[in-house]
Amino acid sequence: MTRSIQQQRLSPKAWGLLVLLSAVWGASFLSNRAALEEVGVATTVAFRVGGAAVALWLWIALCRLPVPRDAGLVWRFAVMGAFNNVIPFTLIVWGQQHVASGLASILNATTAVFTVIVATFAFADERLTPQKSLGVVLGLAGVATAIGPEAITAFDPAAAGQLAILGASLSYAIAATFARKALHGLRPEVAAAGMLTAAALVMIPAALWADGIPSLDYRAPTWAALAYLALVASALAYLLYYAVLGLAGAGNLSLVTLLIPPFAILLGAAVYHEALAPRAWAGFGLLALGLLILDGRVGLPGRKRAAEESA
Repeated sequence: MTRSIQQQRLSPKAWGLLVLLSAVWGASFLSNRAALEEVGVATTVAFRVGGAAVALWLWIALCRLPVPRDAGLVWRFAVMGAFNNVIPFTLIVWGQQHVASGLASILNATTAVFTVIVATFAFADERLTPQKSLGVVLGLAGVATAIGPEAITAFDPAAAGQLAILGASLSYAIAATFARKALHGLRPEVAAAGMLTAAALVMIPAALWADGIPSLDYRAPTWAALAYLALVASALAYLLYYAVLGLAGAGNLSLVTLLIPPFAILLGAAVYHEALAPRAWAGFGLLALGLLILDGRVGLPGRKRAAEESA
């Protein structure tokens, strides 16, 4: 049976939450750019992970959720905090100093492609099938089209920013693969709070070292951006993520990868008058097709009937 047959049908509620989550994460790229006008890279990330950790622990206390006492979880939270928060958040925020919000969101959509590649090496049951191989090739072709040959031949700050965001996507993929077993059985709220706490313990000292003690006399838009990143794009987004996962399943949840860029592109154009080059749009088209093939929504010719007969 193919994955597309196994996928749940999306209810109106699931669709609504999926679109909301996409909009929330799409707007995070705009908030990163707004925060960078007054705040350093490390401090922006420290505000995000620190504020989100506090918000989630308050939520856990309010809901009286059980918190495990297993000391072995500490290193797991540390690894997840590094690969799911510290590294990707820092690379994305740094990269957005040189890359438009819309293009950053397109490059970040390669997380699904990298996850397939990493999982292939990590798990015996995640073999690279012909359909997955085609999806990966199209996804990588989309990336190459979006960033252009200048990313290699003329290594300037813009190229470095693009490669940094791709590095963030690879980090997310490693985190997703690690979490499959390391955090199995944990309540999602506790897992998210634990890894964000570990990230905050790294980023707060790093921010003080890199940027010094923050002045805190930021303009209102900057405070709004920082609050959004912590409370909405992180704390609330994690709750939305697992709500959609429960309602729609992992296959349908992967649609969020395709829905984030349109929101980021529209917001970047509306607020900062960003305009993407035609090759960025072409690259997104190839990447989107690759992701749909990876997800099983677009199958290889001649394979659909065989899959249905074997179901």
